[in-house]
Amino acid sequence: MSRFVVGIDLGTTNSALAFVDTTEATEDLPAPVRSLPIPQLVAVNDVAERPVLPSFLYLPTEKEFPAGSIDLPWKKKPDRIVGTFAREHGAKVPARLVSSAKSWLSAEGIDRASALLPWQAPEDVPRVSPDEASAEYLGYLKDAWNAAIAGKSADDRLEAQQIYLTVPASFDAEARERTVAAARSVGLEQVTLLEEPQAAFYAWLSEQGDSWRKRVSVGDLILVCDVGGGTTDFTLIGVAERDGDLELNRLAVGEHILLGGDNMDLALAHAVAETIPGGMEGLDPSQRIGLTYACRNAKEALFSDPGLKSATVSVLGRGSKVIGGAIKAELSRELLHSVLLEGFFPKCSATDQPARGRRIGLTEIGLPYAADPAITRHLARFLGRHSGATSAAGAAARPTAVLFNGGVFRAEGLRDRIAETLADWGGEPIEVLAAPELDLAVARGAAYYGMVRRGKGIRIRGGVPRSYYVGIETAAPAVPGVPTPIKALCVVPMGMEEGTEADVPGSQLGLVVGEPAEFRFLASTVRREDAIGTVLDRWSPDELSELTPLVTSLGEQAGEEGDVIPVRLHSIVTEVGTLELWCEGTKDAGRWKLEFNVREPAGA
Repeated sequence: MSRFVVGIDLGTTNSALAFVDTTEATEDLPAPVRSLPIPQLVAVNDVAERPVLPSFLYLPTEKEFPAGSIDLPWKKKPDRIVGTFAREHGAKVPARLVSSAKSWLSAEGIDRASALLPWQAPEDVPRVSPDEASAEYLGYLKDAWNAAIAGKSADDRLEAQQIYLTVPASFDAEARERTVAAARSVGLEQVTLLEEPQAAFYAWLSEQGDSWRKRVSVGDLILVCDVGGGTTDFTLIGVAERDGDLELNRLAVGEHILLGGDNMDLALAHAVAETIPGGMEGLDPSQRIGLTYACRNAKEALFSDPGLKSATVSVLGRGSKVIGGAIKAELSRELLHSVLLEGFFPKCSATDQPARGRRIGLTEIGLPYAADPAITRHLARFLGRHSGATSAAGAAARPTAVLFNGGVFRAEGLRDRIAETLADWGGEPIEVLAAPELDLAVARGAAYYGMVRRGKGIRIRGGVPRSYYVGIETAAPAVPGVPTPIKALCVVPMGMEEGTEADVPGSQLGLVVGEPAEFRFLASTVRREDAIGTVLDRWSPDELSELTPLVTSLGEQAGEEGDVIPVRLHSIVTEVGTLELWCEGTKDAGRWKLEFNVREPAGA
């Protein structure tokens, strides 16, 4: 095993790295979790350490900066800039600034491998793919680690360590696989993925030590409310008892909600624009992007300094008045809280549902943001859908405690609004679990989880967080213009533990061999009662969502091209969370494997 266990939070807005040096452990005390200060450009000719690495990539022109002025301790003449200076300078030149790569990495309906960032940049600006931008951030963290920790020791380089890389709980399989691929592209091979809300809870466990058992009781239901730069994630963790000791079980995860700090920055930009002559309509597209980035920086400044009453927002002018024509405004704390509280955290009832919004026939290709910005209404929907996670069947889940995660919740007023809303829904106060260092919690929790995997801590149990189904083509007469309907066969029920396997009961199926065939997979976060072998003839879009299909060719030696041979299915959930679906011949010997990642894909 590696000397270090490393946790990396590859965030939409900020990335962070934490680690455990296992040689520091003693018989009485575990090794501490530490965060890595990250050296980065903060201005021209100025490299300084910061606790996090802003997830921004600036693409400079060839002669934009003087020679040597953007050099790094480990790299001379970099052709790209990452981190604080990329964010600050890029706010003035937004057409060359890549941001929110993580959101694009998870966006469905686009080619995520294509070079599309910076979004809507002019033709003469080079572009990168979301994968490439993610690899830039991971590569930067690798270089910073190797310079600060490894030195000349090959065994201590980041490439040689066990790495736990976090992703939103709602990331689909393709986004997870692309995250792993980005890590591998910079030489990080020993990578396991961990869901961010779980990582945040592991950070809380790490801080509490053995005293966590005094903070919670059997029957408690803990909500992890994670609002990051690009996504909103909800997770429910239950406290149970086994053999006289407390244990933790992850009971439910939310669906993918593309809603977070990016949306808030845009809302703030519109609010600030109302104080500028001409408003938002008076700004060109580049200035609008610049205003959004400037509002993001102002928001971060107000979050970081509670004593600050306002922050300046500045946008460059146009044409010959780029400098002299700069537009300046103020983002006050009062306006900040008003926009965020009323726009994103409005008071609502437990039965409210987020608005879906009417779809227009033609729409611009871009990030599929949630139609309703009200996080409280999305929370109401989540708790209402997961009534089965508690003993009160038919009633919405009622958390007894909440743990906040994400930089958005550095604002005390936003934490208070969620806690008050939950209390209103449940009729009693909600305990807020202390979550220090919100920007670092996920990375620190991931590092702690690495030690849990080595048997040095309490593990959150729960098996796979979704039920998984394979699509079965219905034997029905062909109808012109009507696609053949499919049934959904449950091959992995929700909660199936890692390291277990089972035959899929039911009648035998026909496997197409010798030619490329499409295998369709579906998943559900709410159908927790479906047992393995359950067949669904119909379902609503709210119950099942289709995943990226797998196209492959099986059984080239089993028969002629296009033959159909009878098989039965056998499911295995491996220790690292991959699903192996075996097709076993019932007449002739033969086994064929379909492998699909369902949790923590480590690249089997």
